[in-house]
Formats: sequence, structure tokens, C-alpha cells
Amino acid sequence: MLVSRQNLRIKYVRRLHQKKFRDSEGKFLIEGIRFLEEAINANWPLEAVFYEPSLESGDRGRLLLGNLSKSGAALIAVDKLLFSEIADTESPQGILAVAKKPLEFDFNPVEWSKAQRDLLVLVDGVRDPGNLGTIIRSADAAGADCVFILKGTVDPYNTKTLRSTMGSIFHIPIINVDDRRGFLTGLLAGGWKLVVGDPAAQKLLCHADLTRDTVLVIGSEASGVSADLHKDAGSLVKIPMPGRAESLNAGVAAGIMLYETVRQRMAAGRIIARP
Repeated sequence: MLVSRQNLRIKYVRRLHQKKFRDSEGKFLIEGIRFLEEAINANWPLEAVFYEPSLESGDRGRLLLGNLSKSGAALIAVDKLLFSEIADTESPQGILAVAKKPLEFDFNPVEWSKAQRDLLVLVDGVRDPGNLGTIIRSADAAGADCVFILKGTVDPYNTKTLRSTMGSIFHIPIINVDDRRGFLTGLLAGGWKLVVGDPAAQKLLCHADLTRDTVLVIGSEASGVSADLHKDAGSLVKIPMPGRAESLNAGVAAGIMLYETVRQRMAAGRIIARP
């Protein structure tokens, strides 16, 4: 059982709380019983699992550790006090794991359109981890094909973001966009339509055609989407708000836009579920 803060494995876990180190290593941390159960169900590659020995005293904990052992991940017992220092939550459940980030892949907008993988979410400048996690979770629930993250957005592998996804991080591809201009140029050349939410827009969301090759663009609450995305937008739309609230947070707005898309596609007889 690990008891020292100076242990190299413990130091490695500590460093994975930093985005720069996560990026360089291609790893991230997941924490909690339910989150680890989701990872197993998704056959997600786990490198090492750190747990408090007390976890073995409960049926659910023993079952989880047994399944993790079968997955090939290294199981490492950690002293309770030391575990509380490497965990990110205020009330740790006594288990966390080092997981591998998914491999990047080439996005071909033309081929995806032909295959009817035609609903994307593009996140621009959302800084709140809870909002980004909600966007990812909503995109997963609505059957979106991918969530693309532009620079200036909070890291999707931030532990607070991960918890907010409620496991959806394992179900839908999350891709960081490095070449912003090249990515947008490829989308437009491939016939995709950027649908940008803007409270000042004239068109209502429900009046935009969201049935094919749609990219829902979600900006930050503070400043909305960037100027270049406004310029490239195929539709500027607003969510009707007959009440007195001035705005919606980014996570809620994304959910509304996604489910208007689902509604339109169901009405058009489209199969919306991802395989």
C-alpha cells in the first residue's frame, strides 16, 4: 500500500491535475465509483487504478475492483489520508484511475455527410467546466456525432468538466481544434451549415432548417461566439424567451438547440440514434 507523498506514482497522479501535463502525456484522471463503472462499460483503456483498501469492504466496491482487475489495469492501494490529497473531490469515494485520451482522428466533412454523421457541436470560448460538461452530456443524449472544442474553451479533461459529463465523455468523440481557420473552411466547403445562437438574431431557432449537415455553435455567456463564426454562420438564430430573464447559460442553450434539432429530424422521419 502506498503511504508516501514522494512515491513516483503519487507524484505522477498529482501532475495529471495540470492541463499541460495531461496534454503532453495523453492521459487524464477519472474519479468515483460510478465514473469507473461507466469506463468499464465503455471498455475505456485504463492504465492504473488507485483505491483505498476500505473500498473492498462493500459489495459494489469489490465487484468494481474485480472488473477493473479483469480489464488489465494495475490496481494500487493507497493510504486513506494520502488518497484524499490526490483526489479532486471534497468527499472522495476512494477510487480514481489514470485513463488514456482517445486517439485523434481526421475529420472529413464530406465523408461524414455522406454517412449521415451530420450533427456536430462546436464550442467556442466556454470557460465554465460545468457548462462544458453539460454541453457534452446533452450532445451525447441528443445523438450528436462529435463535439469540437475551439481554443479558449475550458479543457474537456478538467476533472470538474468530466464529472459534469456524467460519463458521456466515453460515448461521444471530443476533438480539440488546433487549426481553427482550416477547420471552418473545410466545414463550409463540405456544405455544412453553422447555426449560431445570438440573442440579437431576427430568426427564431425553430425557423432554421436543422435537418441536415448542421453544426450547432455554442459561445460563452459573457461574450457569445467569436466574430469569425458570426461571419461564417449559415443561420443566426435566437431562442425565444418570453419571460424576464435576459439570457440562458451556455449549457441550457445548447440543450435547447440540440433538442430542437432532434424534434425537426424526428418530424422529418430521420433515424437520429447513433449506432
